[in-house]
Amino acid sequence: MQQRWPRRLWIVRHGESTGNVARQAAMDAGLAEINIDHRDIDVPLSERGETQAVALGRWFERNAADGLPNVVVTSPYARAHKTAQLISQNGGFSDAEFSVDERLREKEFGILDRLTTSGIMERFPEQAKFRSLLGKFYHRPPAGESWCDVVLRLRSLMDTIGLHHGGQDVLIVSHQVVVLCLRYLIERLSEEQILAIDREGEVGNCSITEYHFKEGSRRGGELALKRYNYVAPLEQDGATVTAEPSMTSAPQ
Repeated sequence: MQQRWPRRLWIVRHGESTGNVARQAAMDAGLAEINIDHRDIDVPLSERGETQAVALGRWFERNAADGLPNVVVTSPYARAHKTAQLISQNGGFSDAEFSVDERLREKEFGILDRLTTSGIMERFPEQAKFRSLLGKFYHRPPAGESWCDVVLRLRSLMDTIGLHHGGQDVLIVSHQVVVLCLRYLIERLSEEQILAIDREGEVGNCSITEYHFKEGSRRGGELALKRYNYVAPLEQDGATVTAEPSMTSAPQ
């Protein structure tokens, strides 16, 4: 039987973006709206975010003896795409198969896009109430997505990866909610379990979540978690560790 899982799978959140910086500034100032001039898909990395991506690439290069990704799949968003390029170029695997997949895009926030927690409470109190009743996993803001919606598109993504890249070493570069939803999917977690992980802390920019294939009780084997939210590569290279504050952290 052909192995349907990658041999190794690294899932990386993009480096710090200018949107992350603007969001933090808005929250620190108690503003309702985040000042961003770009479409979300076009928000670039900050200078610090580029440094983080280079540092992570150097970590891969230092550990090349253990094997490097031969497949890179990235979100189409500029901040993720640039992160993937910088990691590949500095990691010694710029010749890896490189593809962009829209199923890895950021969670869509709909009418809540660019609003801070206080902005949501001020402008859409009914949505804050709905989210409190439903929980963040199932709440879908108008014109947006729930975490469950993100999981649904990631199911087909993982089917594609299994079909085309079984037995290979695959690097995925995407966004915070996508990292968490992939954990939910790969590890077959419950809503309660993944939200408990989310409450433990933010997914760091350019942090690594890594899985290794193993034969197991499940037919066809499974992916076993080796590390989550691993930021040591940044610290080893002197890059600043950053994480995004929750964008829609209305009371649950």
